[in-house]
Amino acid sequence: MFTGIIETIGRIERIEPSSGGGRIEIAVESAARAPLGPGASVAVNGCCLTVAVAGEEGFVADLSPETLRRTSFAELPAGSLVNIERPLTAGAELGGHFVLGHVDGVGRVERILREGENGWLSVRVAPEMARYVAEKGSLAIDGISLTVAACAGLRADFAIIPYTFAHTNLRAKAEGDPVNLEIDVLARYIERLVQARTEPAASQAERLTLARLIDEGF
Repeated sequence: MFTGIIETIGRIERIEPSSGGGRIEIAVESAARAPLGPGASVAVNGCCLTVAVAGEEGFVADLSPETLRRTSFAELPAGSLVNIERPLTAGAELGGHFVLGHVDGVGRVERILREGENGWLSVRVAPEMARYVAEKGSLAIDGISLTVAACAGLRADFAIIPYTFAHTNLRAKAEGDPVNLEIDVLARYIERLVQARTEPAASQAERLTLARLIDEGF
């Protein structure tokens, strides 16, 4: 689990997507590199990856076919900047919101505007994700915990402060660039609970019976 508070910026040194998955090699600053041994979890642009090989300059992680389908990695060339965050530790400050590292899909930058040191970011979200976006709600953009300033249709707008521009990959983004999106986990569970309350009792009983049969090995 993560918080969406980016620790450092990494750079893609090599990415090798294939039909059976792929691998990604990332260079990171020494301050964030030391704890990333083999088997460690790390969020890269908001996607939870497992370190397969830890090197002097960074690390290598495997990409499953599902990861390549769900994220922007297949579109990112070598040299792209990526956001790096290590997992939340017990007792650590929760400065953003609960980010699981499970990317829901890819959005597109529609606008990135600098107004002095501050600015605005507008992202187009997929139709199936739009219902989870709410004004003043949270949305992870490339792993960054951001607050939705406004939303309409398939567009979400965010006010970006100078610190976020300086310490994340947003400083290198342009219109049309892909970004990983993760909706707030609370929205998922609220929707599921509402669905369960409105389903016919017979339907719920049938599903429970099927689940019990599967548990019993039938």
